[in-house]
Amino acid sequence: MPLDDVLLDAEEKMLKSEQHVEHEFAGVRTGKASPALVENIQAEVYGSMMRIRELANISTPEARMLMIQPWDAGSIGPIEKAIQKANLGLNPAVQGKFIRIVLPDLSTEQRQKFVKAVKQMAENGKIAIRQVRRDALEALKKEAKNGGVSEDEVKTAEGEVQKLTDQYTKKLDEHLAAKEKEIMTV
Repeated sequence: MPLDDVLLDAEEKMLKSEQHVEHEFAGVRTGKASPALVENIQAEVYGSMMRIRELANISTPEARMLMIQPWDAGSIGPIEKAIQKANLGLNPAVQGKFIRIVLPDLSTEQRQKFVKAVKQMAENGKIAIRQVRRDALEALKKEAKNGGVSEDEVKTAEGEVQKLTDQYTKKLDEHLAAKEKEIMTV
């Protein structure tokens, strides 16, 4: 595998790690409503477990309200139970063919708990990025052993891998700082 391919592969994997962390962040509750809070909750419908986003339309008619409109009226009960079991501190209210969720204010203690969870998600993302770096460096050393590339080219490529690692770690720190600010804003 040429050195450029190793670098491109590493960058692609680091980008996926960053995107995964961003997606996880979206599921953490802040002061405002987001469909990501409930879309991955699984409800038992039709004899199998399905995500709410596969069962219903999720919208935010107001800044602190979620509206869930199931495509099949028979799935309202299981969706409501699944949201209650998810232990997110949300109280779903069934109103006809809709489920309405008004987000309560977060206490300082809850906000700090969410910040701690977000920091753990960011750290897991950094670990994934460092693992990608380790794999890329091993691939570069393998290329050097197989011949065809000079030591200088390998050293340059290793420097590029480190730059990518630093770049994506910095991005995760920026996302973390923004999410922390969003959570702590009352």
